[in-house]
Amino acid sequence: MRVRPEIARLAEEMRSWRHHLHAHPETAYEEHETADFIAARLESWGIEVARGLAVTGIVGTLRAGSSARSVGLRADMDALHLQELNDFSHASKVVGKMHGCGHDGHMAMLLGAAACLARTRNFDGTVHFIFQPAEENEAGARRMTQEGLFQKFPMDAVFGMHNYPIVPAGQIVVRPGPMMASADFFEVKVNGRGAHGAFPHTGIDAICIASEIVLALNQIAARTVEPLEPAVISVTMFNAGESTNVLPQVATIAGTTRTFSTEVQNDLEKRMRRLCEGIAAAHGATVEFSYDRRYPPTLNHPAETEFVTAVAERVVGADNVLRDVRPVMGSEDFAWMLLEKPGSYVWIGNGPDHQGGCMLHNPGYDFNDRILPIGANYWVELAESWLAAAQRDGVR
Repeated sequence: MRVRPEIARLAEEMRSWRHHLHAHPETAYEEHETADFIAARLESWGIEVARGLAVTGIVGTLRAGSSARSVGLRADMDALHLQELNDFSHASKVVGKMHGCGHDGHMAMLLGAAACLARTRNFDGTVHFIFQPAEENEAGARRMTQEGLFQKFPMDAVFGMHNYPIVPAGQIVVRPGPMMASADFFEVKVNGRGAHGAFPHTGIDAICIASEIVLALNQIAARTVEPLEPAVISVTMFNAGESTNVLPQVATIAGTTRTFSTEVQNDLEKRMRRLCEGIAAAHGATVEFSYDRRYPPTLNHPAETEFVTAVAERVVGADNVLRDVRPVMGSEDFAWMLLEKPGSYVWIGNGPDHQGGCMLHNPGYDFNDRILPIGANYWVELAESWLAAAQRDGVR
């Protein structure tokens, strides 16, 4: 495993940044102090800073040489609505909020890379450091792209990285094609007719109809999706009624769907809508069906994934680059960026033995400081290699 001396000298500083960010978490579109912290450091290194994209987003731009080629490196900024249970000195100081997914570490690693590249400038072209807000549930990447990220900051490719606790520290997971699933969210509002609980025949029972819909939704993935195509439909909420002797007028169900295929994603929405409307109509009720395509599948581009595989091998060694790890049904809004630009998203091991083996989104989770230099080193190697390869070989 090779860590550059310039990165090694930043290790303690990155740790300090990470602990500060962990202690002061901010959730989606409220990352104002976090943005101030990041911008101040970027500007101190002579990096041009643009603020305000997607409310609190930051893009730092660093140029060297004369090449028109450019590359984007992305880190997420937001914390979770979660009460931290850790008692170490850098535990969250904000009640009900914590960095339980490692975004504090992601920011610190990208800041470390920015500091190193600003000092060495051993590249020819432009590096954009993208600090993205609102990854958790709010699709900040979608908003950044909609507000002109790639028009205002042209780049030939964009890359992302996330820690993964079940992977040993010091290893990097690469995978072409599907890496993470889509995350769509649906709500079905069943409009029946209220009645006295003793006289159900005078009403249209919204609870019964919604219950029938729940059972029927479970059959879509099992009986209408091709068996080799992963698909999940999960009803996670069911709300109806306020009294034990009243049949409510309305029952509402909601949940999420997951898949790795845009075609399956399209088919699920169509079939769910048709099923809900059909069941409601059969009972004389109506439904209001909403379907929010929050995150598309995270689909890595093959050529860019081959490129980052070589980068990872130089940083952590070929034996520590994992290629056969299965994709997961969790989601990542970096997928929106990959729809606009070629690129690849990797996982960096956080270590299954770190912090008691806590998984992401656990109130006892903490990012592993030992991997900060590894991640920063990966970013520097990627930026330098991408721009050198683009200049030499015309790699897109």
